[in-house]
Amino acid sequence: MRGRAHVAALGLLLAAAPAGAAGFVDPLDLPAGPSALAARRPLLSVARAGARLVAVGERGLAVYSDDGGARWTQAAVPVSEDLTAVRFASPRLGWAVGHGGVVLATEDGGARWERRLDGRGLAQLLDRWAQGGAGRVAPAALAQARDLAARGPDQPLLDVWMDAAGREGFAVGAFGLALATGDGGRSWTPCLDRLDNPRALHLHALLEARGALYLAGEQGLLLRLDRAAGRFRAVPIPYGGSLFGLATDGRALLAFGLRGTVLRSVDGGPWQAVEAGLEATLTGGAALPDGRFALAAVSGELLVSGDGGATFERVSARGAVLAPAFAVAPAGDGALAVAGAEGVRVVALPRPREAP
Repeated sequence: MRGRAHVAALGLLLAAAPAGAAGFVDPLDLPAGPSALAARRPLLSVARAGARLVAVGERGLAVYSDDGGARWTQAAVPVSEDLTAVRFASPRLGWAVGHGGVVLATEDGGARWERRLDGRGLAQLLDRWAQGGAGRVAPAALAQARDLAARGPDQPLLDVWMDAAGREGFAVGAFGLALATGDGGRSWTPCLDRLDNPRALHLHALLEARGALYLAGEQGLLLRLDRAAGRFRAVPIPYGGSLFGLATDGRALLAFGLRGTVLRSVDGGPWQAVEAGLEATLTGGAALPDGRFALAAVSGELLVSGDGGATFERVSARGAVLAPAFAVAPAGDGALAVAGAEGVRVVALPRPREAP
């Protein structure tokens, strides 16, 4: 189906090459190789950095465009691990995470990235936290930390979020891995004991909505940060399958995932299922400046809602290619940046329907 990129996007582990294999170089030690076709290689996440578009993906590839996606430039990245998510707190300040426990940061809008954490340091961090937590951290969380540390450097991180000041944030990943930072990602602390996730389920997506921070994962896991208690608490939803993404327009909050599942909550109200009219798994979503929602599926199809996510329709987007899509971001003037198995491209959406 989607090969290597499909596995990364859904948060499943890749098989690591054996350390003793002939010619093997640890991807953590190998900068992303230059490629004239970087923007056409599998890319897993795309975001806006002011007017700039930035996308990241397989083997440490990162590209950016300052002209709405007409031309793309490859960024300098110090690792060649798959990068699964990219976020910006301002036009210049951003973060990316990926396999191998990688956390990268940029201070120039995504042109150059520097390492803030990798799987080797993360394994040590988890081990120290587990050893020092006896008597103050729940035994189950300590056992989880030890299990994660025993995996070594192969620690898939799947999303990252930072506040508007670029200081406080979280990074999350497979097997319930969760980290917190208070200094923009220069240092991290495991926060496994702060999540209502007793089964250590995979954590896929973070999003701030209506002044609250939400976290979506597998098997119907949806959490909301209780800031007073400093804890992510479970949110009841009418679905038990995996959720891969979240999107909000400031009023409605959508959670989406397997088999075309879309859940919707308005103004903090109860969650209800929305009939999206699509069976394919939804992995990318965003609210657009014109008030619409756009969702992307692994089938390459795009869904658009003009009523706050209450209903969706499939659209034919000019410039789109029917290939697995993993993430979307607004590209301005009715356009959508779509990252997927064939790279990143900007497609023109049909104009919103006139109100009757």
